[in-house]
Amino acid sequence: MNPFIIKFGDISSGQLPNYYDYAYVVKRIKDALMDQYDFACQMYIDHENQHDIWNVLAEDIEAQQQKVELVGYIMDGVETRVVSSIQEEHQIQFKVQPFLENAIYYYPGFRVALARATVFHASGPYQHHFIFAEQDLDVLEFIRYVNRRQREHDRNHVTVFTDTEDGLDRKKVSITHMVQREDVLLEEELKVQIYRSIDEFFHDSGEFFRTYQIPYKRGILLYGKPGNGKTTLVKSIANSISAPVAYWQITEYTNSYSIKEVFETSLRMSPMVLVIEDIDSMPEGVRSVFLNTLDGATSKEGIFLIGTTNYPEKIDPALMNRAGRFDRAYEIKLPNTEMRHRYLIKRGFERFMSTSEVEHMARELAGCSMAQLNELYISAALHYHYDQQVDVNKLLAELQNDLRKSQKQQWESGADASRLGFY
Repeated sequence: MNPFIIKFGDISSGQLPNYYDYAYVVKRIKDALMDQYDFACQMYIDHENQHDIWNVLAEDIEAQQQKVELVGYIMDGVETRVVSSIQEEHQIQFKVQPFLENAIYYYPGFRVALARATVFHASGPYQHHFIFAEQDLDVLEFIRYVNRRQREHDRNHVTVFTDTEDGLDRKKVSITHMVQREDVLLEEELKVQIYRSIDEFFHDSGEFFRTYQIPYKRGILLYGKPGNGKTTLVKSIANSISAPVAYWQITEYTNSYSIKEVFETSLRMSPMVLVIEDIDSMPEGVRSVFLNTLDGATSKEGIFLIGTTNYPEKIDPALMNRAGRFDRAYEIKLPNTEMRHRYLIKRGFERFMSTSEVEHMARELAGCSMAQLNELYISAALHYHYDQQVDVNKLLAELQNDLRKSQKQQWESGADASRLGFY
């Protein structure tokens, strides 16, 4: 076990204004680095890359790489290990990891040390992030390393921004279910247009845009009824380009600060794709801030912006009526007969029924979304699993009945319907 840098009995509360004073903590950290590594250091601060620095440190610790060493824990009486859970093969596994808080880590190859400590002030505890190095060149080389590592990480993960009551939450989500371009069922001409636009944006770092003197930014809006593949399309884009992808979930808590933070972070990741889910839900009070951000000279440089909405009629017309915001709008329509048939075949309906029955279902399922076709597959699989047969006409009747109820927004019928609900 590594020793604590500051032990509980080292100093009494009467000797300092607060038990663990800021300057005292810094001095003890510097002393420890000098004792162990002959490391006469300066302190640095980096607000722009702070989140990435600690992400990379956590990955290096997780991989147990020799390039980072635990110098020691800072304060006695504060946690040093954390229990976390991960899902593996549909099971939850628990593991114990070093706690990034209250610890000092050292990168000998860069001569850079990192520490994150809670310093107790009269008004309460505050978390401080410390970067220590002997000279500026060491810090700059370390930041370049962090940026390289983060970009590699971003290619296998999606950055998810979510506006919450407590501020902008940012996390990395690994791409576990890979969606290929051939898995996306769209009208062929529409599919070609979207993917060609994406591919040209990232080809040779935007050489097309420099050649034709076009600003290196692009925005498209995907709209249409829920369940028709907008999310699948976005997943296929994330899987098929060698660039970072970020996903921004607009909520009632979206504000001017989070708008600024999302675009600043996206610029550091560029060239990249920024997906704004349900863009119509942007709070009215910050729409002008959002529009001004889109209009900024460099706010979208290197960003391929994709907005999605199920309700295009709610979209602020100002988003579409000015160049440089969203350049094209693409409607993701309900699948036609040919697309429905391709989906049914691809999904595996021929396990349960004949080719002619699949063709019959494709013709009879007009008005169904891709999500509803997927639900139909689950129903068919359950029938087949228990009865070893599937009644095609019964399945069709059930789905068509649900479609009629959905269109009329009438889910209950009969004399008892009026008795349902809250009293």
